[in-house]
Amino acid sequence: MTQTQQSQQGRGAINPYAGMPQVAGFALTSADIQDGEPLPAELYAEHAGGANRSPQLSWSGFPAETQSFVVTCFDPDAPTGSGFWHWAVANIPASVTELAAGAGAPSGTPGSELLPPGAVTMPNEKREPAFTGAAPPEGTGVHHYWFVVHALNVPHIDVDPNATPAVLGFMMREAVVARAVIVATGEYGQAA
Repeated sequence: MTQTQQSQQGRGAINPYAGMPQVAGFALTSADIQDGEPLPAELYAEHAGGANRSPQLSWSGFPAETQSFVVTCFDPDAPTGSGFWHWAVANIPASVTELAAGAGAPSGTPGSELLPPGAVTMPNEKREPAFTGAAPPEGTGVHHYWFVVHALNVPHIDVDPNATPAVLGFMMREAVVARAVIVATGEYGQAA
């Protein structure tokens, strides 16, 4: 599928995975977000009128050789020249096929216990090991939030827990055997 085709499907002009090895897909669903649809207010940052809550995600149909998962949320439309990582969780066991709403809460706060044992939340762009909600700046148009579950053929990615999500992406690049994607949208003032 070309970037133009993806744009026509509501995923925006920038596909952050276009330059990555092409892999199989699998099913990703959510009680909170739908592909091509606006984010609910709860998934926006508090200062943008939201609750800074991560969405519920469920996945199925991944390859049999899957040994672990990584969940990420990336906004390639952020006016930074390098996008904006909202969330990255590594080392999710292959037996886990769902993250509850709010599982991206900061460690030690309500919701953080929803992540499975062994999972590691990487620091987001604000350098917080948690989910950070959408907060597109005024005048920057529609942003596309890529919620992705990556199926890996290794049980564990040996990455520094203080590394960036970009480093995680590099470290897991050769281990990704499949990818499931939901791209939701958001824009300034939408949560208010």
